[in-house]
Amino acid sequence: METHLKKYGQLAVSLSGVIAVWWIVSGFGLVNQNLFPTPPQVLAAAVELYRDGVLISDLQISLKRAAIGFTIGSTLGVLIGLLTARVFAFSVALEPFLTLLRPIPAIALVPIAIVWFGIGEGSKYFVISYTVFLAVWLNTHAGASSVAGTYIRAARSLGANRFREFFEVVVPAAAPHIVVGLRLGAALAFLSLVAAELSGASSGIGFRLQDARQFIQTDRMFVGLIELGILGALLDSVFVLISRRLVHWESA
Repeated sequence: METHLKKYGQLAVSLSGVIAVWWIVSGFGLVNQNLFPTPPQVLAAAVELYRDGVLISDLQISLKRAAIGFTIGSTLGVLIGLLTARVFAFSVALEPFLTLLRPIPAIALVPIAIVWFGIGEGSKYFVISYTVFLAVWLNTHAGASSVAGTYIRAARSLGANRFREFFEVVVPAAAPHIVVGLRLGAALAFLSLVAAELSGASSGIGFRLQDARQFIQTDRMFVGLIELGILGALLDSVFVLISRRLVHWESA
């Protein structure tokens, strides 16, 4: 309990300090407020977007896109990561190709995604799934590849078959890496979400950022950025709690 209170206290102090510096820099005219709005201006823009119904609708739409893309990408990432790590044929066939895909950023895929899937939801799911998949695959593959040989030999000496060896030894041993991959993938889902919504979208947080940019409404742009930051932080906290419960042996 004390640890949590200390953590929340540090968070409150950190955020208060950032807001204070932000207010001083923008409020005292050190920078142009049209380019760097004050906290009250950003709050007023958020209230206006909320009253217009835009803030909540964009949030719901973006969350749905991120959730679907994350689910598809993470599921494929875990499955293929386990296969490329433990099955030689999958490793030879897929690992070099996936390694080549890793440097390609999500935003570079937006044009081809629109050509393949149109400007509807399919292209956005594809871009988000692609980004999440590579992050989860890499961590899962690394974790499943580095399972200690002593664990495998011990399981086999106790008569475990391949099926039990895989699900009772390999998967639990790789679980901490998988959780890290999922945590990273969740963050990247929001990153690629913005890239997907910047083109070919008429709703969502990314679209609202692009729309505000065209009219130089920096207060609304700050609202979108803060919204993304809060969502990412909350989701990361959820993954930390889940990992402590599911991978309890790692922290023991």
